[in-house]
Amino acid sequence: MNVLAARIAAAVGLLTVALGAFGAHVLKPLLTQHDMVTVWEKAVFYQGLHAVMLFLLASRNPLPKVAWWSFLLGIVLFSGSLYLLALTQIRELGYITPFGGVALLTGWAALLIKPPTDTAKN
Repeated sequence: MNVLAARIAAAVGLLTVALGAFGAHVLKPLLTQHDMVTVWEKAVFYQGLHAVMLFLLASRNPLPKVAWWSFLLGIVLFSGSLYLLALTQIRELGYITPFGGVALLTGWAALLIKPPTDTAKN
C-alpha cells in the first residue's frame, strides 16, 4: 500500500463528509437562496465516489499513478469548481468544471486500458 496516497485519499474522504454536512446544515439557507443545492450535492457526490477510488488504488502495488493522479486532479477541478460556483455564483467558474470531468474520465480510461495488478508477494 502506498501510505502517502492512502492518507491523501483518506483526507479527501474526510473532506467529503465535512463538506457534505457543511452544505446540508450551515450553508443550506445560502445554497437554497441561490438555487445551488444540487450543484453542491453533485460536487460532494463526485468527490466521495472518487475518494473511494483513490483509496482503493492506493492499496495497489504498484500504485496506478495515471489513474490515481487523474482522479485527484479531477476532484480538485470538478468538485472544487462546483463548490466555488455554489458559494460565489461566479458563473465563469463553470468553465473549469469540464476540465475536471476530463481528468476523471482520464482516470477511468487509464484503468480500462491498464487495469491495476497487485505484484506484491503475500
